[in-house]
Amino acid sequence: MATNDVTANAIAFGRERAKQTLARRATARETRAKALAAHRSRFELTEQVAAVQEVTAAAGLETAGYLVAAGDSWFDYPLHRDVLNLLEDEHGYNVESCAHHGDPIEAMAYQGGQLDKVARCLEKVTAHGAVPKAVLLSGGGDDIAGKEFGMLLNNATSGIHGWNDEVVDGVLNQRILTAFKYMLSQIDVLCQSSLGKSIPVLVHGYDYPVPDGRGFLGFLAGPWLQPGLREKLFVDLKSNVALLRVLIDRFNAMLAALVKEPSYSYVHYVDLRNTLSVDLTNDAYKIWWDNELHPTEPGFRAVAIKFANELSTLS
Repeated sequence: MATNDVTANAIAFGRERAKQTLARRATARETRAKALAAHRSRFELTEQVAAVQEVTAAAGLETAGYLVAAGDSWFDYPLHRDVLNLLEDEHGYNVESCAHHGDPIEAMAYQGGQLDKVARCLEKVTAHGAVPKAVLLSGGGDDIAGKEFGMLLNNATSGIHGWNDEVVDGVLNQRILTAFKYMLSQIDVLCQSSLGKSIPVLVHGYDYPVPDGRGFLGFLAGPWLQPGLREKLFVDLKSNVALLRVLIDRFNAMLAALVKEPSYSYVHYVDLRNTLSVDLTNDAYKIWWDNELHPTEPGFRAVAIKFANELSTLS
């Protein structure tokens, strides 16, 4: 399907799905209104917040801006502070998030769970009398890594060893790209409905990983890369780091091209490559990488700085 057709379908789909989301949220607000009407002690949120700010302005009730976020484990990492925590704690933003670790972008785009929560997050921000500075979207990693990862590779001992270009292109530039377009179109419709305008949306590519077989807390989750590599007989870590570099570059190229499409002019791409070290000498990379897919807290801190820098360019 041509790019223009995919974009047109994504926008049409986004409008229809967003209408369904808005209808569900309208019903939820009616239910909430009835509950509040029957509640003995309630107050106007905006007035209450204003009163508290006036009395305790010196207590630090300022904000660098409100952010709404959806996405995967880079925005919802259970072990320590992730991108969103650090944007709040170290960069002064207030974040309303519906991100959930393990969610692929296809599930976000087509199954609707996170989209309904995006609408709820937007409502919470507007209830404070604020307009979000941006919506942050993290996704795509869980669509590639995992038990099917080896399907992207031709066997190391074959005459066509390495990435299977047709499969990689299909996954990145058809499946994942289309899901991003559908998700972004739905988010934009929700913003248009709630705020009367488009809001900047930040998307990101991932950094170059080290497929060393480490999972989350050992083997509680993962590993996500090494098993597929070993299945296809790629066993040298240094060579595998170089191999993954190619895939990550292709993922980033897909997103960089997406933001250049006129229909997605409100989307900003954050390039995170070379933020985290992949230096194998004395396992130096482990300062930055907690496992195959996720940064350590110092790593997430470096990533959050990249987001904060991009946010600082928004009016």
